[in-house]
Amino acid sequence: MRRFFRWFFRNRETGAITIAQWPNLILWIVIVAAALLWLLPAAGQTNTALKIVMRGGLIIWGFDEILRGVNPWRRCLGAAVVLYQIVALQP
Repeated sequence: MRRFFRWFFRNRETGAITIAQWPNLILWIVIVAAALLWLLPAAGQTNTALKIVMRGGLIIWGFDEILRGVNPWRRCLGAAVVLYQIVALQP
């Protein structure tokens, strides 16, 4: 089990255990859009645009993690976020 843990969470670039990282630009945009949605819960075009930015940003971030994640955990996290966003878009 310990060997699996090290393999799953070990950063392939630094060798350190990496579970979370500082947000990149895409994730900062998602965070700002989500905060604005929370602070300004009005309906209309602004709300729709913020939701598109937030969900689209999460999908882009997720694909980025799938392709460039530093360990299997980050790649699985990216895949889970993309899958969740796609399922959440279904009517």
